[in-house]
Amino acid sequence: MHSHFIAGVPWRNERDLRTLVENRTTYTLNNCELNIFETHQKAEAVNLCFGDLVLTTMLKGKKVMHLFDKPGFDYLPGESVIVPPNEVMKIDFPEAKMDNPTQCIALSISKEMIENTFNLLNERLPNKELTKEWGLDLSYFHLINTQDLSEIINRFIRIGVKERSKEKDLIASFALKELLIRLTQTQARELLEKSYKHMATSNRLAYVVDHIKNNIRENFTLESLSEKACMSKAHFSRTFKVELGLSPMEFILKERLKLAKQYLQLGDYQVQEVCFMSGFNNTTYFIRAFKNEFGVTPKVFQVG
Repeated sequence: MHSHFIAGVPWRNERDLRTLVENRTTYTLNNCELNIFETHQKAEAVNLCFGDLVLTTMLKGKKVMHLFDKPGFDYLPGESVIVPPNEVMKIDFPEAKMDNPTQCIALSISKEMIENTFNLLNERLPNKELTKEWGLDLSYFHLINTQDLSEIINRFIRIGVKERSKEKDLIASFALKELLIRLTQTQARELLEKSYKHMATSNRLAYVVDHIKNNIRENFTLESLSEKACMSKAHFSRTFKVELGLSPMEFILKERLKLAKQYLQLGDYQVQEVCFMSGFNNTTYFIRAFKNEFGVTPKVFQVG
């Protein structure tokens, strides 16, 4: 269950539906186009293609998405997929029906906007630790939304759908820049998650992440972690936050909560045991943090 959902957008009235498969509403902005798609009946092999890079995000229902001539994968709310320009998405809708439609957004972003944003980042924030430079990595195209990414997508939809002011395009372009930054940070976290072990010998951030994961019950301090990274405390904190989108301490909290969730799923442990096994030293704090992250208390999660 992903906790970072995008708020729904207004449904089309049945009378307004021009088609029951991928019925499309478009909001055109400077440098981008926001499309909202709804599908009200089962369908297979529906092709969709855009001339620009597209960020798609599932809002409701389920699709099976086929990309790059690879086998299809389930595509669910709380997830996003980045699709390069002119790449055909082949989509199945195994469960869509009138009272259970699918809804998703596709945000196509102009090449200029993407280049300008990343050029600016490479100029202002060079010397990246994790990857050589700022940009999108299309090998991480299927993403589970982080909270930051969900929040900015939500905000962007609100601007596209509801904003009526003269400065709408300007507001949208600031939001679009933030969206691109959040996307790269989400990808950086996926990259670390998948390859921190073999990157640990050559990369300072990966080395620290490896250390955190292997010693999750330890009482980490910013001092000890920045020493591990051979960086000053300020430089370490800033680098970590800029590249991964969260502070070292927030990262540790998320790692502990992820571990706690796994222990609870096993069903062999009491909540208090899970609390200490995951590196928390206070049950009340653990319960509050867990509920904050996953929307339910550990007990309810375990029983559910």
